[in-house]
Amino acid sequence: MRPRRVLVAALAALVSLVPLTACSSSASSGAKSADNPYQLTEPGTLHVGTLSDAPPNVYLKDGKFTGFDNDLFAAVAAKAGLKVQFASTDFSALLSQVANHKFDVGSSSITVTEARKKTVAFTNGYDFGYFGLDVPAGSSVTSFDQLTGKRVVVVQGTVQDDYATKRNLNPVRVPDYNSALNQLKTGTAEAWISPAEIGEKSANDSGGKVVLVQKQLSPSPTAFAVAPDRPQLLAALDKGLDEVIADGTWNRLQDQYYPGRAVPDGFHPGSGTASGGATAGQSTPAAPTASATP
Repeated sequence: MRPRRVLVAALAALVSLVPLTACSSSASSGAKSADNPYQLTEPGTLHVGTLSDAPPNVYLKDGKFTGFDNDLFAAVAAKAGLKVQFASTDFSALLSQVANHKFDVGSSSITVTEARKKTVAFTNGYDFGYFGLDVPAGSSVTSFDQLTGKRVVVVQGTVQDDYATKRNLNPVRVPDYNSALNQLKTGTAEAWISPAEIGEKSANDSGGKVVLVQKQLSPSPTAFAVAPDRPQLLAALDKGLDEVIADGTWNRLQDQYYPGRAVPDGFHPGSGTASGGATAGQSTPAAPTASATP
């Protein structure tokens, strides 16, 4: 009888351990979730897709990713207690790379559109933007109304690409901003529809070969892109954005990267109230100087 009693006791002890093991596993899973509430690929670090050739918005300087958008994002991430690791990509691939979690966030002066909302979620708007019209020096083209029949270059996948396509301009699509600028310098394109701040900086740095002749206010704000299944991350970034607006960081970076640029009436960054401004879509001549304002 003794061996049977020993066996029964052993089985009872084994059965009693099963719920304890399950509880232990559940507790461990909860701890991991608490350590990584934003479901990041690397807990505590945001991997951010951006561009390397679009100053003053996003670019590389001395091996460091910088520019208005990236410096602002780093400040927003710091408010959420997160580190940032930037990496370069092509804009045409950026939104899909965010959606499939190759990057946690996209930072590249991304204009919010209904079509893009089908791929990614957007933070509250943090900036306004203008379309720019860059042409070779001496060109007779001075406005967007003169582009029909011209060889127009755009960066693929941008809202400038959308603009040109909707107006049946049959644009030449290139992967990045340096390629677009080179099309003008070499005379293989007659005009470049650019993000105006980038187009203006490129013109000023071209040694007189390229001129920005007109700006047109975009009707939608720019925002950071996040995968749709990361609502907690989106909320944390929106909170951080409001905090860097409140503490003066947004104003400081505006002054640093866009000196003299006027903020359109009706534009208020953060808190879901950002818009393109009351004069969205209005075209404005642009002088080929860094201080030109819309």
